[in-house]
Amino acid sequence: MREYRTERIRNIGIISHAGAGKTSLIEAMLYDAGVIERMGRVNDGNTVADYDEEDKQRQTTVIAKICIAEWNGHKINIIDTPGAEDFYGDLESALRVVDSLIVVVDATTGVEGGTEKVWQVADKYELPRMIFVNKMDEEQASFEKAVASIKEILDAKTVLLQFPIGRKANFAGVVDLVKSKALKPTDETGKDLIEDEIPDDLQDQVEEHRMELIETAAEGEDELIEKYLSDEELTSEEIIRGLKVSFLGNRIVPVMCGSAYNNVGIQPLLETISLLSPSPAEAKEIVSEDGETILQPSSDAPLSALVFKTMSDRFGTNSLFRVYSGTLHADSQVYNSTKGRNERIGKISFVHAGQRIDTPQVVAGDYGAVVKLASTSTGDTLCDPANGVVLPGIEFPKPVISMAVLPKREGDDEKLSTMLARMSEEDPTFKVERDSVMKQLLISGLGELHLISILGRMQRKYNIEADTATPKVAYKETIRSAVNGIQGRYKRQSGGRGQFGEVWINIEPMERGAGFEFVNQIKGGAIPQNFIPAVEKGVLGAMEAGVVAGYPVVDVRVTLYDGKTHPVDSSDLAFTIAGSQAFRDAMEKANPVMLEPIMDVEISVPEEYMGDIIGDLNSKRGRVMGMEQVGNRQVIKAQAPLAEMFRYSIDLRSMTSARGSYTMEFAYYEQVPDEVAVKIIAASKAEKEEE
Repeated sequence: MREYRTERIRNIGIISHAGAGKTSLIEAMLYDAGVIERMGRVNDGNTVADYDEEDKQRQTTVIAKICIAEWNGHKINIIDTPGAEDFYGDLESALRVVDSLIVVVDATTGVEGGTEKVWQVADKYELPRMIFVNKMDEEQASFEKAVASIKEILDAKTVLLQFPIGRKANFAGVVDLVKSKALKPTDETGKDLIEDEIPDDLQDQVEEHRMELIETAAEGEDELIEKYLSDEELTSEEIIRGLKVSFLGNRIVPVMCGSAYNNVGIQPLLETISLLSPSPAEAKEIVSEDGETILQPSSDAPLSALVFKTMSDRFGTNSLFRVYSGTLHADSQVYNSTKGRNERIGKISFVHAGQRIDTPQVVAGDYGAVVKLASTSTGDTLCDPANGVVLPGIEFPKPVISMAVLPKREGDDEKLSTMLARMSEEDPTFKVERDSVMKQLLISGLGELHLISILGRMQRKYNIEADTATPKVAYKETIRSAVNGIQGRYKRQSGGRGQFGEVWINIEPMERGAGFEFVNQIKGGAIPQNFIPAVEKGVLGAMEAGVVAGYPVVDVRVTLYDGKTHPVDSSDLAFTIAGSQAFRDAMEKANPVMLEPIMDVEISVPEEYMGDIIGDLNSKRGRVMGMEQVGNRQVIKAQAPLAEMFRYSIDLRSMTSARGSYTMEFAYYEQVPDEVAVKIIAASKAEKEEE
């Protein structure tokens, strides 16, 4: 593969709702560009982009991949992104490093929930985007309805570059509105096109849309608007020039159409990418994290590159990067400015799906991969040692679902923890932690499918199998009343030296979140000072074990004010047991209750789903705290018990046809309602009996 100058590179992300045809579109683009000799099919598991075994099994993109096509003297780097929300970590990585987007919309359904969500991510990165209305040859296809949904749901200022010729089974090609020509494939491969006259039955519609196109193009430049207002005809080159100005300014969304499966409308799309999409030199300005340095997208500038993905495959641990300025050379020394460490670069390569193509260097604007970096992880900046710039990192979505995991085979506990940690290093949206209180190993991610996918990959790579379970809720116990004068006494005689310790305590509730306070008010040596720590140890042990249902006790103050000792039989052990007994007795008399974690929840949904969302929150013991309009969506702020929210990502997806999203974080602990507490206590007793 020959090297390209920065000006001849195009970095394109393909995004859509799952199943709209992203992977098939890429396959057709590679075929028309001559990269492959025949098109594979997603259902057959033989497409270039879906080389990963899991992609083939699920027949959907799980991991973002780079594919390379060459068209009209341009190198087009295409990143296939996941459409399923469970894998939006890779979507964020991809959108952070591309310069423009193709949004694939299914002509049979129009804009779907996933399309709306990926559009919002694109908004965050302010990326120019064009739309390809796919599946124009299917029975329920409607170009007009698809475009109407784009305008209504995505609130996009569309401009049609193409218009379909024929409908459904009679779909025969597209009208190029810029050239005012019909483009039709000459055979079933779709690879050879002919320019033809526009069919008579389309003349009026084409003329109307072309006038809109020309007017939009003229608005891109003062010179063009003057020419347009003077009733002078704009050339095709001028139309493209005007459209590009508005496209790069993110003011218009060009719309094309076709059939990826049958390779219709793909070559015009490739041509549009080469003409309209920005090169890295034309793309949005990249500024360093501190806001002080503007990166120059030139191969001669000081080096700066961002690692946007880390993955393990048959080549080893690969760091995928984009060079933003300068040139990254093989066999060189670079500086990881994020970690403050030097890195040795060995062999570098271009990435094309599952292939690695060795190259001596990667220039500004291009992507590459390097194997076995010692300290570098996703989001890190690699730069010239003399130029310690740090690029803005990648803002990954937070996990929304958790599962408890345990090994299927005895003795695999440590191995399981180690390998899950390794998987977490590859995927920043996948978290692993050990809950020492509940004694569970927890994994968290973006959805149930995300977690199942991680565990499946771990099994294939490392031959470790794991079972999953719903995490235990970290309930706590506390008291509502103060109790004074509680005795704890431990006395034991067994023929020799005995054990003796006696304590008197008061117990009282503290403010929520205050924790624990131990007050020593012993006077006159009723208990020697050397035994006081043992009493506190006994109290802490009883608190950890719980009294009501075996959960830790919090927010109490224990005051030790009296006691007795024996000159021979008293010991640390005796006072530990006495302290524990006194606390348990006091707790039972102090109106004990259970506490549960309450979460702050923020839910973003289209307005038509508000009633269902609020009703569901009420059924989950949730409380709506407020609502506000953000764009064309409603944001609901609520609080709900964690125990009711473990599967909320699945529930929300079902209620909103995948158009809703939410975030959740811990707020505070609150008393569990009596009827719920009864069930928790019963379940705890049953679990202890089983043990």
